[in-house]
Amino acid sequence: MERPFSLKLFLFIVILLSWPFQIAYFFLGKEYRPILLVSMVMVAVATYICGRFIFKDGFKGAGWNWGKPKHYLYVFMLALFLWLFPSVIERLAGWHSPSNLASPGTIISTFSVSFLITIIPAFSEEFGWRGYLLPRLLKKYPYRKALLVHGLITWIWHLPVIFVMGFEAGENPWVSVPMVLTVSFIPTIFHAVVFAYIWSRTASLAVSTFYHISFDEVRDTLEGSIGLGSFGQNWQMPVLTILGIILLWKGNWKFTKRILQRE
Repeated sequence: MERPFSLKLFLFIVILLSWPFQIAYFFLGKEYRPILLVSMVMVAVATYICGRFIFKDGFKGAGWNWGKPKHYLYVFMLALFLWLFPSVIERLAGWHSPSNLASPGTIISTFSVSFLITIIPAFSEEFGWRGYLLPRLLKKYPYRKALLVHGLITWIWHLPVIFVMGFEAGENPWVSVPMVLTVSFIPTIFHAVVFAYIWSRTASLAVSTFYHISFDEVRDTLEGSIGLGSFGQNWQMPVLTILGIILLWKGNWKFTKRILQRE
């Protein structure tokens, strides 16, 4: 028998299953970064437990279709604009010198392998945040509030990793940690709005997953091959914030209503 969805209970289960891996990464160090992929997968495990056994409300309307080829092209171009474009600009302007001149073939092969490895973890997050959580928030709140709440939750979920970034950002963690927490807050929330729009517009977890992988792996491939300067690292934050705000207030969210009607 279906029971009412509880946001607090859902969050508790997700954090209980996934945070131990993020916290372990804090103590183990960068060489154990792949453990974060396990944390991402546990979001899907927790979501499945909630939908199948606790709330028993199922997974209809999560976005079970492939979308269109042009959707994949658009979201990949967005990932390139967020990471490759500023990398090219800072090199042309002389703001950053590559730390490692890897060959194009090495860069492409590294990206391809990382892309394949990230498919399941990225889908896991999309399944949890967009496919399951967001439709339930949209039923409970006005759509703008639902979008912001779901963005806030994704920021909260990333807190252990954000703490690690803060510790690595400066010599004094009492300064660097609060700074990174503050700087990451708004962009993370509005990036979630961008994710939600991609999911809503395409009605496809596959497309939002493809964007998720592209965003992560274009960034990681550039960082691991030629490196990113401060402009390349920070460009995506104001761009995603502005784009998220525009979509929140002017975006066409009628596709979300269709998804909810199919539940």
